[in-house]
Amino acid sequence: MPKSFIFATNNPNKLEEVRHISNNKFEIFGISDFGITEELPETQNTLEGNALQKARYLYEKTGKNCFADDTGLEVEALKGAPGVLSARYAGDEKLSINNIKKLLQELENCSNRSAQFRTVIALILEGKEYFFEGIIQGKIINELKGDKGFGYDPVFIPLGLEETFAELPAEVKNMISHRAQAFEKLFYFLRHYKLDF
Repeated sequence: MPKSFIFATNNPNKLEEVRHISNNKFEIFGISDFGITEELPETQNTLEGNALQKARYLYEKTGKNCFADDTGLEVEALKGAPGVLSARYAGDEKLSINNIKKLLQELENCSNRSAQFRTVIALILEGKEYFFEGIIQGKIINELKGDKGFGYDPVFIPLGLEETFAELPAEVKNMISHRAQAFEKLFYFLRHYKLDF
């Protein structure tokens, strides 16, 4: 079982969250541990494309097993938008409050509020590429609620719950979220890798 990986992030909180999901069974490094300080490329038009682009960039630079993720909010009435453009929906400055304002304006007279968060992870392991996906369905509400989380969390209520992601305690969100689901699949795969060979 491979034990050591680079995760395509410079965010210490994200790194800690992923280590926690893995039950610390793997040694997971951030890109800064390998002296990579530049922003990783994300120029593709799908979540899968962006995740793979970042993972390939890391693999080419380091030659080490690595994985990268990309996440988007997909709104049914907007035909899947903002999707891959979620972080820069209202502009390249990537301001969450502006993205939320634009989203609520787009949905102003819309009765269909169905949406989902989707995370895609691209893993490069021993030169081979694999994908893992996590999805959580829910709806977009008309006003911001809660001060936890980030991004679109204050206007997204997961299916079956009454609180937004921004109102839920972090430990609850991290158990049910799209990101948690995708990483659970990744680490399940890694724990069983080559078991049948």
